[in-house]
Amino acid sequence: MHGTHNAQEDPRNEKVKIFINGDFYDRHEAKISVFDSAYLVGDGVWEGIRLHHGKLVFWKDHSSRLWQSAKVVGINLPFSKAELKEWVMQTVEANKMHDQVHIRIMVSRGIKKTPSQDPRLTIGKANVVIIAEHKAASLETKEKGISLFTSTFRRGRPDYLDPRLNCHSKLHEVQALMQALEAGADEALMLDPHGFVSTCNATNFFIVVEDEVWTSTGQYCMNGITRGKVIELCKEKGVSCHEKNFSLFDVYGAEEAFVTGSFGGLTPVHTIDGKSIGDGSFKQTKKLSEWYKEKIQHEID
Repeated sequence: MHGTHNAQEDPRNEKVKIFINGDFYDRHEAKISVFDSAYLVGDGVWEGIRLHHGKLVFWKDHSSRLWQSAKVVGINLPFSKAELKEWVMQTVEANKMHDQVHIRIMVSRGIKKTPSQDPRLTIGKANVVIIAEHKAASLETKEKGISLFTSTFRRGRPDYLDPRLNCHSKLHEVQALMQALEAGADEALMLDPHGFVSTCNATNFFIVVEDEVWTSTGQYCMNGITRGKVIELCKEKGVSCHEKNFSLFDVYGAEEAFVTGSFGGLTPVHTIDGKSIGDGSFKQTKKLSEWYKEKIQHEID
């Protein structure tokens, strides 16, 4: 397995405790009902967040996105952001975690009376699951980069499932990734409905053209927290950055390409559709990656 979610093996993860609705369970005992809305119909929202040196990185951004996603799909969150943060911190404390930790927060609409899409058949409150694991990104992946394959599965339009929604319904992205894996690549590049480059199946996509940084308009992709921080960094450091439409023509001729995500930060891309991108030095990507690390450090200081 190779990709942006490659993590260094850590045996401590076999014994982590999982938070489910206020209680903790050993990893192999953590269960939720088969009548849960997220399991039945993908009716739920989630966030992935990092813990560095005891601090939740960009918590405000992640919690705001979670609340926005829940509001969009009509899931009532019967708790505050402060309460959720306390539960997250209780989870990392229960696992004696301090650094290089990845946390998945999952909220479903709740348990259904019977298998159905109908939200009126939901019994009780939303279910909250928090999984914290010891996860340091693979150094090999960060150093060597990844390959992408352009999937025929397009990112959807906002009038039927807004791509900005961080929901449990990820089958579309899984199909794109399966296609990329079958083509021998690590992950999938996805186009928008108009044929412009949009995003990857689980990360946001950037290219470097004549020292300028380009990314998609954001209309057809998950507006990732890391994506936003990279755009901020470019503005702060005087690097020309554009959110714009561009095609595979521009991608194949780019000097560099990289993807962003909360887990891996910035990961270089060396090959797309069998074509080598740039000279393999990843010069601008490495510089931005160092600036991103500094931004994280500033956040937790």
